[in-house]
Amino acid sequence: MDLRRLASFLAVAEEGHFGRAAARLFLSPPAVTAHIQQLERDLGVPLFERSPVRLTPAGHRFLGHARGLVDGANAALADMADLTEQADTLRVGVMGHGSAELTPAVIAAFRHLRPHVELKLEALTFTEHTSALLEHRVDVAFVRPAVTDERVTVDVLTTEARIVVIPARSDLAAAGELHLADVLDLPFVALPPHTPRPFTDYLYFTEARGGEAPRPGPDHAVTPQEVLMSVAAGRGAGSALSSFARFYRWPGTVCVPVVDAPWDHSVLATRTGDRDPDVQLFRGLARSLAPRFHSAAGPYSGAGPYSGAGPGGAHPLGGQQDRRDQGDHHADAGAAAGGAVGD
Repeated sequence: MDLRRLASFLAVAEEGHFGRAAARLFLSPPAVTAHIQQLERDLGVPLFERSPVRLTPAGHRFLGHARGLVDGANAALADMADLTEQADTLRVGVMGHGSAELTPAVIAAFRHLRPHVELKLEALTFTEHTSALLEHRVDVAFVRPAVTDERVTVDVLTTEARIVVIPARSDLAAAGELHLADVLDLPFVALPPHTPRPFTDYLYFTEARGGEAPRPGPDHAVTPQEVLMSVAAGRGAGSALSSFARFYRWPGTVCVPVVDAPWDHSVLATRTGDRDPDVQLFRGLARSLAPRFHSAAGPYSGAGPYSGAGPGGAHPLGGQQDRRDQGDHHADAGAAAGGAVGD
């Protein structure tokens, strides 16, 4: 039985409202509705009356079972998390190309200073912008854009110009640069309903389009590769940070700067209050190395004034920027920056 559907069922039962349940779970209301409908199909009985929202007799009967299943799953995760900590493992989530060239440099520096710690790299999809971290599937995560959740602390690592990814045969492909007005009507690849809103807004330039959804293309995507396949086939468009152009060279696609789009960030995200020394060291290394990689210019590198959150920096988007322990590992981080990256 899908635990996500059980979580949606419990949230609706406790909130008495699909919209509030969706907000609590950081999902869209259609996603929660779909979870409940599928659960009702699986069980063969209606679980809720819809107007007003309240449990049916079958829903009341199922409520105890659902709570027991979710509690059991959480207990299993907590037990396994203890084993993971004992095994001295750091799990690093990376969405797409992470924070460009900085990502492998931080990993190499950490390995130099903590050779006994096992590093596990996990590729994250667009839908795992925050969930992999909050569900304890990773300990640190290179994601974009910045996370605005009090449960998550972010260190801004790169601040880059924006680009659009369009078919090479598009009429816009020959332009050296584009403006937002040129790209807002493009058919953007579709994202699953449960994709976190910050990532959806980032991909679709939602603020520039006044909060309206884009014209959807026919394809869905949760990875850069899926975006590029759709774009190459002439079926959609995507957007990215400027460093994307250096990491994803795909025949049939072109990356063009959007010169009037606000610059955006890649960040290192960690769980707020996580005092694990390996996590804190990893954060310190990322903050210390970030300015060195800012000057590495490349095609559409967006190398402008560095406005990330280095040690002591303020988060420009108002997210949770943890200033504790900024000096705890600073000496180790500086040593690693000088000795490990070139090893």
